Amino acid sequence: MDFANLKAEIIDFSKEIGIDKIGFASADPFLELKKRLYKQQQLNYQSGFEEQDIEKRTNPELLLQGARSIISIALAYPSKIKDAPRSTRSDRRGIFCRASWGYDYHHILRDCLKKLEEFILEKVPQAQVKSMVDTGELSDRAVAERAGIGWSGKNCAIITPEFGSFVYLGEMITTIPFPPDQPIEDMCGTCTKCLEACPTGALVQPGQLDAKKCLGYLTQTKGFLEDEYRGKIGNRIYGCDTCQMVCPHNKGVDFHLHPEMEPDPEVVKPRLRSLLFLSNKEFKEKFGPIAGSWRGKKPLQRNAILALAHYKDVTAIDDLAKVLAEDPRPVIRGTAAWAIGRIGAPEGKKILERAKLKETDEEVLAEIEKGLRLLMDRMIEKQD
Repeated sequence: MDFANLKAEIIDFSKEIGIDKIGFASADPFLELKKRLYKQQQLNYQSGFEEQDIEKRTNPELLLQGARSIISIALAYPSKIKDAPRSTRSDRRGIFCRASWGYDYHHILRDCLKKLEEFILEKVPQAQVKSMVDTGELSDRAVAERAGIGWSGKNCAIITPEFGSFVYLGEMITTIPFPPDQPIEDMCGTCTKCLEACPTGALVQPGQLDAKKCLGYLTQTKGFLEDEYRGKIGNRIYGCDTCQMVCPHNKGVDFHLHPEMEPDPEVVKPRLRSLLFLSNKEFKEKFGPIAGSWRGKKPLQRNAILALAHYKDVTAIDDLAKVLAEDPRPVIRGTAAWAIGRIGAPEGKKILERAKLKETDEEVLAEIEKGLRLLMDRMIEKQD
């Protein structure tokens, strides 16, 4: 079989089904990545969300016997919201990162890969394929880099010449020996804007991320956010786009090629106070279709409380007092206590002292004490 000709047919078909960029790579083991991953593991820089077996992450043969090639696909997503609602003093809003706008990209890319699989197997019935998106064992970015989709930026994102880094990635391992594409030149040069802009210093050096410090990871955790990061979360409800937004290769990049990726402004830039009392059913109906809902409502509600504290939103004090008094989850009650202290409204002291008399959870009590200390600090500042 003429595999070069088949490759050309696949490229043409990929355009028909809405794939914005496609590349082909060998299925050789990712030896350099393997070294980096072991180093990341030693430094405890991994988030814990990724596949733990480094051999599986770097050797396609372990995932599909007889693997010869990997097909990498990329779909471009929007970076701007049309008619975005404004956050005002009486109506503060949070923000979801751009990669979680629109319909959950996992489903979109899996649908594309399924169509691609069917096309290939119709042409080569004896072939075997295995597709994955994001949560699979392989590193989407390592595959995309090898396949010439883009280069790996200093912010650890794949940057494409056409769409910047605003692309979703997926891949398919195959037993077909396709002619591979060539990786493209790294165009980051001497620029270090992403490293300088990272709010938490999670980008420890070019191409190396301490995932446990990244706000993209921290917004997805379910426990109390460590004190050092609470003031850095801003109005982020899920994820962080800072290292992408400062990247010169993303300047002016905003593609609206897929209707299903268009964000609902009220979903991806939600009113903060409206997030506090959502039922499970309401949460699922409103946020269930987007990728940013996968960890459930608890982390997002905690982040909304931290965002209200960031804004020092005195209009939210009554709602936070209700959360502190009535929410059954210690993390949410405790975060509300801290936020009340951070906001510094005069009635905050009575609210926290009243809650202190009724609270039984030790961690929440510790957060109430933090809130009271913050209020005391604010009083001292005003006196000075």
